[in-house]
Amino acid sequence: MKKIHTLGLSLLLLSACQYLPQKSEQAAGLNKFSDQQLQRIYTLQDERKTAELLPYLQHGKHTYRQEAALAFASVQDTLAIPQLLSLLTDTSSVVRTAAAYAIGQIGHKKAEDALIRHITQETRPQVQAELLEALGKIATPAGVNFLATYKAQNPVALGGQAWGLYRAGLRQQFSEQSIAKGVALLNAQNPYEARLGAAQFLSRTGKADLTAHRQQLLTTATSDVAPEVRIAATHALGKVRASDKAKFLSGIAQSDPDYRVRLSAIRSMTGLEYEEIKTAILAGLLDKNINTAVATSEFLQANPQGVDVADMQQVLLKLQDARVRSNVLWVILKNSPAREFLSNRYKQYFENANNPYDKAQFLKALSGDFNNYTYIANATFAAQQPVIATTGMDALLLMRTQPDFPKAAAADFAEIFKKAVGSGDVALVGMGAGAIRDPKLNLRSYYKDYSFLAQAQQKLQLPRDMETNIELQRTLDYLNNKENVTPETPFTHPIDWNLVATIPTNQQVEIRTEKGLVVLQLFVEDAPGSVANFVELAKANFFDGLYFHRVVPNFVAQGGDKRGDGWGSSEYSIRSEFAPLHYREGYVGMASAGKDTESNQWFITHSPAPHLDGRYTIFAKVVEGMEVVHQLEVGDRIHYVKLRETSVNTANK
Repeated sequence: MKKIHTLGLSLLLLSACQYLPQKSEQAAGLNKFSDQQLQRIYTLQDERKTAELLPYLQHGKHTYRQEAALAFASVQDTLAIPQLLSLLTDTSSVVRTAAAYAIGQIGHKKAEDALIRHITQETRPQVQAELLEALGKIATPAGVNFLATYKAQNPVALGGQAWGLYRAGLRQQFSEQSIAKGVALLNAQNPYEARLGAAQFLSRTGKADLTAHRQQLLTTATSDVAPEVRIAATHALGKVRASDKAKFLSGIAQSDPDYRVRLSAIRSMTGLEYEEIKTAILAGLLDKNINTAVATSEFLQANPQGVDVADMQQVLLKLQDARVRSNVLWVILKNSPAREFLSNRYKQYFENANNPYDKAQFLKALSGDFNNYTYIANATFAAQQPVIATTGMDALLLMRTQPDFPKAAAADFAEIFKKAVGSGDVALVGMGAGAIRDPKLNLRSYYKDYSFLAQAQQKLQLPRDMETNIELQRTLDYLNNKENVTPETPFTHPIDWNLVATIPTNQQVEIRTEKGLVVLQLFVEDAPGSVANFVELAKANFFDGLYFHRVVPNFVAQGGDKRGDGWGSSEYSIRSEFAPLHYREGYVGMASAGKDTESNQWFITHSPAPHLDGRYTIFAKVVEGMEVVHQLEVGDRIHYVKLRETSVNTANK
């Protein structure tokens, strides 16, 4: 839990929280959709019917104007922009806020001048903040200059300015002036929301050189009271060039009390010599939090040059987790002169493993030696469990994309990818198609025709196999030199309003995992379709006995897939629902392969992930058991998911 050391800072944080458009605390009980007009607006949103939604923007009741504006944040039709802009002068501040959010979500630069004009005229802090963030989502250099020079008159607007800079930076729209403003916003006297937005901005702006701002970044990374700010500031330190970079990053990696900051320091060490960071790396592999250990082993796999094999063999004896062990084994194989001898030994790890997730990781470890590609391919196509086949293909892709890949094996790999496309397995088909499309691999010349791709596409079942369909279509368009158009997802699963009516605003869900209990609060009023879908699946015991198939350290833990490898979907897709919520620690979102492709997979965030905002539906948040989420590993079982009993009467007491 975050500690607040001074009364002044407490007040600043309280002010900043007013800007957060998170789930508000409201009277529990029946949800708002007993109002038939609201139900109608959300149905039109779900059906993406712009023409029928537009009149609601002029409705006499401000609640309907607000909800209609928010509907366009999901519909995202540019035809709504003129009317949404007119709502920026609405008499209701909540309508103006909703309109600003929707304009940002639509993301068309033609609204930039109007947003700037309204920012200068607006007096309500909450609306100012939303306008500033919306501007960042569409900003050209002119908008970036406005954001960099804007003088916020209150803490809420200051937070909005920081997030506006972040949104622009996410699109690689930044300047020296905007970076300098971001650095200034890191000052400890600024409210939490401004510091967090600024730190995320500096962290995510990929091409920026932050060397000139070393001291402020280092101060923030080591002393900010909020770990979320330290995480991002530490990541931003990776863009600093300094002779003592290894020293200060190693210090953070070994001393910060929050594991997320420690692993952020490890990830920022890219480009440093192994001997300079050796102590921190070895400590990271043995970190008490499994996510730090996994992230450190992944760092080594991505940066194997110069890693001492003897060090890895020694630490290997102390490692218990299969994922960490397999990544270290990969590095050993990559750097050892005795690859053949070690490969034969390490194949036994794969062959003797009983857990399919462990088995999959050990198969991937063998890709550290190019000579194992035939063995890995055979194991991939013979695998009975999807996770082994999918991880095997991932291992082959890792081999093929290595800078020292042996050209003599290129034709064999082209045939492997073709075989994957023809396998009928949705994961192998999609991954094989993605490899064939990779311009760095230049595989065009290995295929006489591309009919095998079209044949694979014809065998798919839509919308269940939409992710694979998208991969195949992108590859066909690439090979035929056509502009890619993402296939439209069929609308097959309207919102079950009868089910929604039974879900109170305070409905909670228990997820009993192998590591302990996690409790979610559902957001039925923000994402009724997604919540109804989740509730329906939970009531049918769909999730019981499944696994967390994907855990990305300091990002997400993901589950809900019957296949257990991330490629499993249902026979239908639901619509994306975007509300003015932010992904912070413990928020729950729907996984997807693109807009309107959600079905049964969901994820929980480890820390703020603002790059997901407005792109992945938020439908719940963790209210108990976040410490469990931070310990989850790939392959951890979900024993059950069930609704907690509640009633309107007791909820309102």
